[in-house]
Amino acid sequence: MKKLILLLTTITLLFSGCSSSKKNRYSIAVFVPGIIEDSPCYKMLADGVKSAVDDYNKNKNDENKAQLYIMEAGNNQSEWAEKITALCALSKYDLIISSNPSLPAIIEPLTQQFPKQKFILLDATWENNENIYTVCYNQYEQAYLTGYIAGLMSKSKKIALIAAQEYPVMNEILFPYYKKGALAADKSCEVSFFVVGNWYDANKSAVISNTAISDGVDVLLPICGGAAQGVINSAVNNKAYITWFDNNGFAKAPGTVISSAIMEQEKMSALLVKKYFEGKIPWGTNDTAGMKDGFVRFIEDDPLYTSTVPEDIQQKMSEKIKEITKNPLIQTKPFVFTK
Repeated sequence: MKKLILLLTTITLLFSGCSSSKKNRYSIAVFVPGIIEDSPCYKMLADGVKSAVDDYNKNKNDENKAQLYIMEAGNNQSEWAEKITALCALSKYDLIISSNPSLPAIIEPLTQQFPKQKFILLDATWENNENIYTVCYNQYEQAYLTGYIAGLMSKSKKIALIAAQEYPVMNEILFPYYKKGALAADKSCEVSFFVVGNWYDANKSAVISNTAISDGVDVLLPICGGAAQGVINSAVNNKAYITWFDNNGFAKAPGTVISSAIMEQEKMSALLVKKYFEGKIPWGTNDTAGMKDGFVRFIEDDPLYTSTVPEDIQQKMSEKIKEITKNPLIQTKPFVFTK
């Protein structure tokens, strides 16, 4: 409690000059549950919000321009609740936008404490709270396609997912559908699951990867934030393959990274902030956006993909992508902002 009071006092002093006289303009905070430099999806989040705010501010005088603040909360998840509570306590921001599956449970009680505060949460699911709107990506598709190419490319027919930690989306969607995709490619595939324990320990993830590779694994999917660098280093040193998630990762290790299944986080965050300015956010609901909506994509046109993956496997991937785009693995209601 003392830490929270100190944090609240410090932030309040920092912003006291601005918060004392709220003007007739929007004020938005991006809450980054991590460090932007370590996480492409958080960089995309911040870049998308900034782009939408910049567009809104064009041709407006200073008094009517929207204000933007970006807060990096760090990789220690135990501190996120304290830090986002302090951000709400400022009563300065009309909207707080963030992205992480674990945030709705943290934020739900805050809506009682701060009833005027609005939240948009990406890569998350929550309903029936008029202060919160969530949108999740169709990660069934993302994980399935990643597993499918891993199964096609693996010579040993042993692949693995290395996660930062276990959480509902990981346990119920990402790993099961990664495995399902691999078995669709080759029913003899063995799919292993390893946990680093945090989002930053690259040394530990390298040790885990080395152990997996020594046991025959030759394709690894890291979903572990900054710790993914350890997985990459291990794969490069041991001539294994990497499948990548959330952004274009081919340049991280040319010839080692064989796929990138991405979520269009920058595009999504920009769209939602634009809709917020227009007063069109359907508060209290959750939406899902996938391949058919243009927010989940398997990259096929990167030269490092076409030069690394054999042509026959590229063809199989193209056919599978068309199949899933036409007939999604999981049927969801149409994305609310599909034009």
